[in-house]
This record gives sequence, C-alpha cells and structure tokens, in this order.
Amino acid sequence: MGIQERERKMYRPLRRAGIEVIPNAVPDGTIPFVLGYGPEDVVGGFSHRYETPRLVERLNEDWYDLAVSSGLFDRQREFLVLLPEGARTHAAFLQDLHRGRRAAPAVWTRVRLLERWDIMGRGAASAFLGIRAGHPGFGMMALDSSVYIRCSTGERGVDVVAVGHPDRSEKILRQLEWFASWRDNSDRGLQERIAVWLAGRAPRAASRSDR
Repeated sequence: MGIQERERKMYRPLRRAGIEVIPNAVPDGTIPFVLGYGPEDVVGGFSHRYETPRLVERLNEDWYDLAVSSGLFDRQREFLVLLPEGARTHAAFLQDLHRGRRAAPAVWTRVRLLERWDIMGRGAASAFLGIRAGHPGFGMMALDSSVYIRCSTGERGVDVVAVGHPDRSEKILRQLEWFASWRDNSDRGLQERIAVWLAGRAPRAASRSDR
C-alpha cells in the first residue's frame, strides 16, 4: 500500500479524531505485543456499561485521566498505538476473527494527541480505534514501554485496563515465549518479531543482573 493511500484511508480519519500519526518512529527495543497479563500486572482501569449517560464523554474523560496518571504520554503527548498493517480497519479485523480467517497483523505506530480529540467517539468511529462511537477497541503504550492500556468492548459495556511495565512482567514474557514457539500459529511475522525481541532482551537482562 502506498503512502498516499494510507494517508487517505487511515491517517486522515485518525487526525479528525485528534491523533496525528508519526510514521517510522517507534523506539528501538519496544515489546512487539502484549499478551497474557495477570491481575498482578494491572495498575488501573475502569468500566462503563453501554447505557451509561453521556457514554462517549465519560469514556473520553476516564481514558484521559488514566493516560495521564499512568504515564502514557511523554512531554509532547506522544505515545504508541496498535494499528493494522496496510489500511485494514478494526472492524475488518473483528470480522476476520469471527469468521475464523487470519486477521491482519497489528503493529505499533507512534502518534501524538492533538489539542482537540475524541478517542471514544470519532476515534472509535474511524474503525481503527473501535467499531463505532461508544464501542472502542485498541491497544496503546508509552514510548518507554512503562504502561500498556487496553480497551475492549463486551456484551454489556466497555472495559479499559492499564498494565504496568509489560516488558518486565514474568507472566507476559512466558506467554510471549509460548506464542513465539507455537508451531500451529498462522501469524509468522508476529512470531518472528517476538522471537527477535526476546533474543535481544536476554543480553540486557543478563547485564542488569550483573550490576
């Protein structure tokens, strides 16, 4: 997919939601994916039922409070968000998942939160951060990997959790090791990225233990 098509299909809708994409700027050594965290890893979160009055507004307010308190943003309000390769939407990802098809892989993309934003409304409606307004779904992470924020929709409402230092969680690391070695997994690209990250992490962990 060309740059112009990606700009038209993905970057513009996200910009209207208050998120500016910064291409090719993900920090080196970023954990490729967060999988299998436990209750001990959770450092914050909230839930709202769909019938909550002013749902989108409440979701936006609580997301921003959680993002600030957990340290999602840097000084320029930049952070990472999982976006599909190419221009496959979150809605298409869910359709593929429900139909048993291989979903388009998601990768970290660096973004900046603009002054005027609407993550849970326009962002979700863009189909890259959810299905429609008030039905968001996304993964976000601080540039230094200090916190991971996951938003998902269920039958009754929206759940958001913040996971502290996912790259240090023993449970997450064990799940990533299992995923990278799973022979029947169809997402070989993600497996390879995880395997490379785990291999590069081992020398760093060893050097820290020698201090």
